[in-house]
Amino acid sequence: MANVNADTLPVTRDLDDALAQVQAAYRESGSALDHTLQADFQRLFSAASQLRQVPGGGQNTLHDQRNALGALRGFSEMLLEDLPAEQSRLVRRLRHLLALIQRLDQGPVTAGELPVDHGLTIATEPGCILAVDDLPENRELAERYLSRFGHRVITAASGEEGLRLLAEKPVDVVLLDLMMPDMDGREVLQRIKRHSTWRAIPVIVISGSQDIEGIIACIEAGADDYLFKPFNPVLLQARIKAGIERKRWHDREEQYRRQLERNERFIRATFGRYLSDEIVTDILERPEGLEIGGDLREVTIMMSDIRGFTTLSEQLPPDRVMHMLNRYLGSMTEIILAHRGTIDEFIGDAILAVFGAPQQREDDAERAVRCALAMQAAMDEINARNREEGLPELAIGIALNTGTVIAGNIGSERRAKYGFVGHQMNVTSRIEDHCRGGEILVADSTVTRLGGRYRTSERRELQVRGIDQRVIVHRLEGSCDA
Repeated sequence: MANVNADTLPVTRDLDDALAQVQAAYRESGSALDHTLQADFQRLFSAASQLRQVPGGGQNTLHDQRNALGALRGFSEMLLEDLPAEQSRLVRRLRHLLALIQRLDQGPVTAGELPVDHGLTIATEPGCILAVDDLPENRELAERYLSRFGHRVITAASGEEGLRLLAEKPVDVVLLDLMMPDMDGREVLQRIKRHSTWRAIPVIVISGSQDIEGIIACIEAGADDYLFKPFNPVLLQARIKAGIERKRWHDREEQYRRQLERNERFIRATFGRYLSDEIVTDILERPEGLEIGGDLREVTIMMSDIRGFTTLSEQLPPDRVMHMLNRYLGSMTEIILAHRGTIDEFIGDAILAVFGAPQQREDDAERAVRCALAMQAAMDEINARNREEGLPELAIGIALNTGTVIAGNIGSERRAKYGFVGHQMNVTSRIEDHCRGGEILVADSTVTRLGGRYRTSERRELQVRGIDQRVIVHRLEGSCDA
């Protein structure tokens, strides 16, 4: 056996004697066993040979001893499970060998001292286990042992191969050896836990090293557990069960989160056709967003419609009317939303939009003005496409007015909409009645908030029906920078 010193396990002659007894019993009756059992005995004896060849001293001695002992223990347990009852002598010898191995790192023992945990299992949901170990006997042992409990086991001989398999296959738990050539287990662990997808996979480090600082480093790097070689197989079952359950909970939570995101995208896409993005966000993100009621807001109101649309619609088939109207409204909608306006509603060919609710910004009036100019500029392209299709050209009038309105949810618990009411809504509607095609009329209340950055002309005083005082408006010509 290996030399005994401070860097080795207390390997005793008892283990040598136990192995010799197993070998003698196998020579007597091994020929009666099937090929699988004979192959497992040869692996057992190979692990014993590796244990004998471990040199004394050196920092890797303890690790190598524990690797060999782990293989001895694993193949002993599998053989005990599979040996037929009539092989009673082999069974007794293997049980004695296993008892010695189980307590080897606690000091010398004698036969009969130890209860053997052979046959004890822990029920668990099957999962996909990735075993990363540079020693082939450890990989084979993990695959053979865990497969018996319904797990699908994939193995990797190096850290690089393990990371590649993680990228290719859905893994539930990783069993990771620490001491491997090229890329050691600590680096593999760090890469797993830094990865946005892999970090949720439980990692159980299995190592012969009992260095406390190394163990702490692994736990801090994200290891979910740390087992010493030779590991207790029942304890490993318990750890794997806990790891699979954690992974399943994470997968269910992730699936639920993705479903919520899909539902929210659907809600936003669906209701975004009827409400502005800001209103949808306000409803989804604030519990009070659906409450009936409102508050006073200073906003800039925009109203526009197509001049003479009623006459045009009477001269065309309904499908052509709707095609022409939807093209126009589609283009105007994109422009209004790009300028962060809230579309209150479409009334036939008319558009009612508001700047300043539900979110209020310092440049509400200026954004409304820029939006109106962009809408008029877009009519050239719309009319060019109308001409190509034999449709009439369109001209729109736009009115802008700034004032205080009540903004909020209007209606009942069964049927409501986010809307605006107040005197200034009526004022804007009356201004829009005076707009000619291609014209933008801006109320004096809006012009005073523009700081002279836009050119206006043709100041008018309007006497509008339903409103006692005269309304002063200006024809908007464009930006002073243009």
